[in-house]
Amino acid sequence: MWTPLRQSGIWVAAGLILLIVLSRLIPHPPNFTPVLAAALFCGTLYARPSHALLIPLLGMAAGDLVLGLHDQIWAVYLAVALCVGLGRWMLRPPGVLTTVTAGVSGSVLFFLLTNLAVWLQGDLYPLTAAGLLACYVAAIPFFHHTLIATLMFGLALLGFARLVRNSQAPGNLLPLQHS
Repeated sequence: MWTPLRQSGIWVAAGLILLIVLSRLIPHPPNFTPVLAAALFCGTLYARPSHALLIPLLGMAAGDLVLGLHDQIWAVYLAVALCVGLGRWMLRPPGVLTTVTAGVSGSVLFFLLTNLAVWLQGDLYPLTAAGLLACYVAAIPFFHHTLIATLMFGLALLGFARLVRNSQAPGNLLPLQHS
């Protein structure tokens, strides 16, 4: 039988998925979404790695059903999945300093991996060291959106995670890591 606490775990997961989907569908500056922050916090919120990974990837997939697919999608999903792992590793215990560190690390990871995929495609830049450097340099103007969004939403999710953790009995919320 579902208890109200277990049902709240479903609502938290659904809320995070909805946040990811809607943030990608509404008009926004390039890369200014809570996707990486949600991935980082799913890594620390959920004790089961499968739940932690499934939530941000479902949000991404649902958004991509509307937005469509692209050649570098594998790199985006890999970066999001790696951010879940980064959250599991870096956000123990979750705090302001660890959130900022994980947010910067996740943003840099996303930047490096997704732009490497653009370069590997070979359409825009020659497959040389100079081409890779040119690809990264061209992407710098987009990085600040990723970084600011990840830090801003990460700190907001930190506050949310603390509220949830403090309101749950041990072992609930799919279950939370820190209850």
